[in-house]
Amino acid sequence: MNQPVSHKADGLIRFRIDLSYDGTDYWGWAMQPGIPSVQGELVTALTTVFGESKDAFGMRVAGRTDAGVHATAQVAHIDLNPAQLKRLGRSIGMVGKLNDLLPTDIRIHSVTEAPKGFDARFSASYRRYRYRISDGLSTKNPLKARYTLWLNHELDLLAMKAASLELFGMHDFASFCRRKPNATTIREVRDIQIKRNPLEENIVEVELLADAFCHNMVRSIVGALIAAGEGKASPDDVAEKLAKRTRVGSYKVQPAQGLTLIEIGYPADDELEAQAERARNMRTLDEN
Repeated sequence: MNQPVSHKADGLIRFRIDLSYDGTDYWGWAMQPGIPSVQGELVTALTTVFGESKDAFGMRVAGRTDAGVHATAQVAHIDLNPAQLKRLGRSIGMVGKLNDLLPTDIRIHSVTEAPKGFDARFSASYRRYRYRISDGLSTKNPLKARYTLWLNHELDLLAMKAASLELFGMHDFASFCRRKPNATTIREVRDIQIKRNPLEENIVEVELLADAFCHNMVRSIVGALIAAGEGKASPDDVAEKLAKRTRVGSYKVQPAQGLTLIEIGYPADDELEAQAERARNMRTLDEN
């Protein structure tokens, strides 16, 4: 491999990892003692290759997916020192070594030296998720049951699209999120697409793009859209719930298996640090 260049004052070299996984058998991304997680499997493989790390190799991820949620385009970063890199020996890269150590439901697609200022989480400018629903007009494919919510009745996509318009833009999504201490629930939803895919058993695909998502936000929004598609919620109902900023009486958080992280967006290399600085600042609606 080419001689890596240190981008950090302490001599560490940062690497970007692009990966995908089937989240069915994991309790989400984040490591937890005694519980299988995607991050835990990665750290175990990294430890075998590079030795023990007190801080999990400084790993940070673009989107901390919940238990059972999948990803086709996850991004993480790790920091390695020159001594750790020497353990690779004459290898031209670490992708093959790590994939040999990982379970088959987690695959690393690339490991590249990160540009200066790159942070997998804070440098990201948007995330895109897709939720798959097999409704009354869809063919139930058992081979894709791990990745699809099954409903027996038909959904009204026009009603779902009308309700989705109430969620565009910068809002406090407290009604659609599980709150965390010292964390904001203000997010900017930039795009929502709802369509039926004739090439995929006629399933309904709901795609959401936002600068970031808080805990359970996507699955709660999908719950609101399903309620609209069933005739149980109007656009005004959704707007009213958004304005209340409380989870009390809000829409059902839909099952995890239908949700997949499909894209992480980053700005140009010379804008990575500025984007990370903006993302670290606590937002309020008064400032936007």
